[in-house]
Amino acid sequence: MAKRDYYEVLGVAKGSSEAEMKAAYRKLAMQHHPDRNPGDKDCEHRFKEINEAYDVLKDGDKRAAYDRFGHAAFEQGMGGGAQGFGADFGSAFSDIFEGIFGMGGARQRTSGRERGADLRFNMEITLEDAFNGKTAQVRLPTSVTCETCSGSGAKPGTKPKTCQHCGGHGRIRHTQGGFFTLERTCPICQGRGQVIEDPCPACSGAGRVTRERTLSVNIPPGVEEGTRIRLAGEGEAGLRGGPPGDLYIFLSLAGHELFQRDGADLHCRAPISMVTAALGGEFEVPSIDGSKARVKVPSGTQSGRRFRLSGKGMPVLRAKQHGDMYVQVVVETPQNLTKKQRELLAEFDKLSSQETHPEAAGFFARVKDFFGSGAGSG
Repeated sequence: MAKRDYYEVLGVAKGSSEAEMKAAYRKLAMQHHPDRNPGDKDCEHRFKEINEAYDVLKDGDKRAAYDRFGHAAFEQGMGGGAQGFGADFGSAFSDIFEGIFGMGGARQRTSGRERGADLRFNMEITLEDAFNGKTAQVRLPTSVTCETCSGSGAKPGTKPKTCQHCGGHGRIRHTQGGFFTLERTCPICQGRGQVIEDPCPACSGAGRVTRERTLSVNIPPGVEEGTRIRLAGEGEAGLRGGPPGDLYIFLSLAGHELFQRDGADLHCRAPISMVTAALGGEFEVPSIDGSKARVKVPSGTQSGRRFRLSGKGMPVLRAKQHGDMYVQVVVETPQNLTKKQRELLAEFDKLSSQETHPEAAGFFARVKDFFGSGAGSG
């Protein structure tokens, strides 16, 4: 049976670029792969046909010869084509599929060492700590390098040996059907490339043991909720002398009895008397730095008004700026009045007018108009 045109096999035009051919080949090879179609002879034949076509067209010289002479370019010992397919297929096919199946590991000899895991530690601090910064002591159990074997995992006086099953590669290669190679992790050394025949009695061959450590953590001024501090190399020790992981400190801020934080700004509420709101005055509030700040209240201040104290907020992380502090006043209604106080307030109410309560007067005027217009429409 005559061979099909290689461009037709890949489903690409004759002038297609290398990238277009590679994409077409990758799609077809995945679709007709024998492992995805076990027992399907048609797919197996199609798979070989696809690889034969790509093996020729991916090579500039072979492609030029094919474009000029067709399949005859690879007959009579001229090289390439199906005759040269088997020898060159390994590199051509692995270029496409190593990234998909993660098969590149067999080309690299492993040392058996594994990086330790990263660790996370949650720490709660106060708002004052976030303002001033602090050095905190952290105690945590973690894996450290075994002192007995210095992390090798082997009994003192011995060393790990190269795995004979995989030759130290950590991967085993299997050829299927004479044209396709698969890899899997070596079952003897578990991919490390080394075996320990006489493990260290202190760590049972792991090269690390669990210990409780105390670390100093520097918390800079201005940190916020969720700030992450990385301590390089302070995580879990690596297996068999591998590098350690990192330790990440995640900060959270405890609630404060006076202040609420919004970025670098602070907010608080302060009650004032009805007399202070009406006549004006001033009062003191504490600030986060431990000092006191004075707030001046003008006469006629309404409940809910905010006063800004510049630079009295939180420091900005790794900067010289500070946020502001906002004080919201709440006018407190008098309670538990004496007889005399009631009489005075009643007398004040008699003397009051629209000028003394303009907002209330305006509201009830609108209410009167509302009901008046409603009655008229009825």
